Formats: sequence, C-alpha cells, structure tokens
Amino acid sequence: MTTSSNYAELHLHLEGCLDVETLLEIQPSLDRNEVEAQLRFDDFAGFLASFKFAVMQLETPEHYRLLARRALSRLRSQGIIYVEMIHSAGICLWRKQDARAIVEALIEEGRRADVTVRWILDGVRQFGGERFLEVARLAVQYAGEDVVGLGIGGDEQGCLASELDAGFRLARAHGLKALPHAGETSSPASVWEALGFGAYRIGHGIRSVADPLLLAELVRRDVPLEICISSNLGTGVCSRLEDHPLPALLAAGVKVVLSTDDPAFFATTLAHEYALAARLGLSAEDLAQIRRNGFHYAAGAAPTP
Repeated sequence: MTTSSNYAELHLHLEGCLDVETLLEIQPSLDRNEVEAQLRFDDFAGFLASFKFAVMQLETPEHYRLLARRALSRLRSQGIIYVEMIHSAGICLWRKQDARAIVEALIEEGRRADVTVRWILDGVRQFGGERFLEVARLAVQYAGEDVVGLGIGGDEQGCLASELDAGFRLARAHGLKALPHAGETSSPASVWEALGFGAYRIGHGIRSVADPLLLAELVRRDVPLEICISSNLGTGVCSRLEDHPLPALLAAGVKVVLSTDDPAFFATTLAHEYALAARLGLSAEDLAQIRRNGFHYAAGAAPTP
C-alpha cells in the first residue's frame, strides 16, 4: 500500500483512535505512566478493559469532537479518502451522557474533515437487547448521509441473538445498514446469527473459516468480512500471523476488506494491515481487489476510488 492510491477504511472505532497523547490532552490531570499501564493488554478480555478505561475519559461532546479531529486528521496522510467511523453510542447512553449532542458534534466534525466521513453507531452486546434498541432509536434519528449504519460489538456471548433482532429491524426499516461484529472470539454460529440480522458486512468473521456451508453462504449473499489482522493478533484470537485465516477465506471466494479496528490500541495503520496481508502470501492483484472492495462495499455514498 502506498499513498499514491486512495483507500477506504470501513472498520475503525473512533474510541479506538484514542492514543496516549490525545487522552492526556483531554484529561491532563492523568498520569502518563498510569495511562500507559491501563492501555496494555494481552488478551481479548484485557483489551475490553483497556477500551473501557479509555472511553470513560470521554465526558463531553467537546472531548469527542477533539478525538474525532485528531483521528480524522491522520487519515488523509495515510492515503485514506473515505472512512466509516464506528462510534460507541451504546456506552454514551449507558453512562447517561448527552448522546444526541455527542453524535451531532461528531457529524459536524466529520463534515469539516478532508476525508469523506460516514458514521456507524454501535451498541454493546453485554448491555442487552433493550439498551441496543435505544442505540437503534438514536441512530434512526440521524439516518441519512452522515449516519449510515448500526453495529453491535463487545462480548459475543453477552446476550442472545434474539434480543438484538428488534434493533436491527428498526435500523433497516430506516435505511441503515446492519453492521454487526461476529465470529471474532466466538464460533461460526455467531456469523450465522449476524446473517440473520440482515448483515450488510460483518466485522471480523474469521471463525467462518471452520464452516464450509457458512463460507458458501457468505459468497452467495455477497456479504464481505472486515478483516483486522493486527487486532486479531493483539487480542490473541489468532496466535500467530501465519495462522491467520485470511488466505483461506479468500480461497473460498469470500469478499474481504482490510481495516485497522482500533489503531491506537494495536499500533497499526491501514498500510501496515496491507503489509501483513502481503506477508500472508496475498498477491498484488489480491491487495488491489481488496482496495476496490473498500469502496464497493461502503455502507454510504463513497467517492470514486
């Protein structure tokens, strides 16, 4: 990957862009050593704890605005011209923050950026179906050019799939794309559930590789997977780069896009993700097709690559 080409980034958590410098800018009373210690982890549970610590430092719409400004300013220099940024609105609602004011601040900041920005509002599985429905209701208030999707993340064992149906149905009825995380730490069954939600794309989905029927269904429905290699390695859901299922997914005909997930936590860039994919044996044409997929499978109106 070089900046001579244009790229789309489709799986990027706003809160996962909260690096130490920005966090200390937002909360200058924090101790740097303590912050750095809080952001270290070696498994998925540890990552969730670090993510929660970081998000809890975001208290006002202006904090979110500053984070978005810092995150978006980095993207264009990396060759990214289109981004679908995931915002953990479910945490804001759980904390009883002014979730609407935060979304509006993010939309305003996105419109000022020198990249095309679309927003995905994300719920938290372990908070349950009723809280997810609240996120869906918030998302539909802003459905349109800026807010294009509804997602669900967190612990895949956090609640039954049936609890999430109403939220995704509401979102789809208002033109929002269903963009759930699934098949990251769990099993192929989680990906089947995501297809049941009417998923337009699936975040991660790497466990699909264990189920040939599921792979065939992803191909038949033309549902791509958002692959985040550094994230999978950093959380321990994939122990070694050479064990990553990306080549097997491509060999089965599944469409994929490459993304960074939480770049501040996994010390990565989109260029690095493409470099890791090349180390897995993907050809230049494979990588070029993945770049094109980033625009083709955008949930919003993406520019011409």
